[in-house]
Amino acid sequence: MKRPSHSETPATQFLRRQRVEFSEHFYAYAEHGGAERGAEQLGVPEHAVVKTLVMEDERAQPLIVLMHGDCTVSTKNLARQAERKRIAPCRPEVAQRHSGYQVGGTSPFGLRKPIPLYMERSILELPAIYINGGRRGFLLGIDPRVLQRLLEPVLVDVALGAA
Repeated sequence: MKRPSHSETPATQFLRRQRVEFSEHFYAYAEHGGAERGAEQLGVPEHAVVKTLVMEDERAQPLIVLMHGDCTVSTKNLARQAERKRIAPCRPEVAQRHSGYQVGGTSPFGLRKPIPLYMERSILELPAIYINGGRRGFLLGIDPRVLQRLLEPVLVDVALGAA
């Protein structure tokens, strides 16, 4: 897909300030296409596409979970590991308010405000990942250890699905 004339987002600005190397990958976004569509169009394993999911706890406090594209989050296990009573996905308009990004384009980089971040531990085992760059149809290729170094997520084991 042709590169849009303006690919700067809060996420890419954040990474450039941190002097992080990343590659930019554009694809034709489709509503409800998810990580599967991005992986298919880029020709990469869906397991290497990392979703940025905005959730909230029982007090409506936001948190973000980074998860493999071919897996879902066990909210029960996440609540236990995050020491919360209950965790559930946010409604799209609430997620956008918390992150500053449109749903389908949420990046863990350059968030509107600090939000507790959790990451599926096995993401660190991948040689490279593709994660949203802050716009629908825009993924960044990056070393997963960058996530750990810059964002300091709490590592969790909450994946359901593919291994």
